[in-house]
Amino acid sequence: MHPVNAFLQKYISAAVDFFYRPFRSLVPRQLFRYGLTGGANVCFDWVLYLIFYNFVFDKQEVHVGFLAFTPHIASFIFTFPITFLSGFWLARYISFSESPLRGRTQLVRYLFTVLSCIVLNYVCLKLFVEVCGIYPTPSKMLTTAVTTLFSYFMQKHFSFKA
Repeated sequence: MHPVNAFLQKYISAAVDFFYRPFRSLVPRQLFRYGLTGGANVCFDWVLYLIFYNFVFDKQEVHVGFLAFTPHIASFIFTFPITFLSGFWLARYISFSESPLRGRTQLVRYLFTVLSCIVLNYVCLKLFVEVCGIYPTPSKMLTTAVTTLFSYFMQKHFSFKA
């Protein structure tokens, strides 16, 4: 492992485990690590998105050759690879560090899981809003719960299978 990865892994794991102490009788350590690092990565994504949308693209259309992207889609396109990689790193070195799988295998499986979550988000939102008639915001909350559970089990039993 690269020295920077080892350094970050050591200190991030120690920080996460410090916050785990009051919850150790309620939730398994791996699940806590997954929840905390995943939540941190979501917040990182929100901050990046805000920066790209408001300052990089200045709320303007982005033209790339013959394509034009709305600023919110362009912001998603530019933040996705960054938070994809940070999420993978956190999952690999903090949440599921005991996985014996090769890094390349983990990365491909992680990508498959993330893409599955994007599709699941779309399907759940369509189902909850258009079929069940639930308001969009509660539908998004339900969708987040469904995709979070799906993602955790996919990461544990597929992407980073021990």
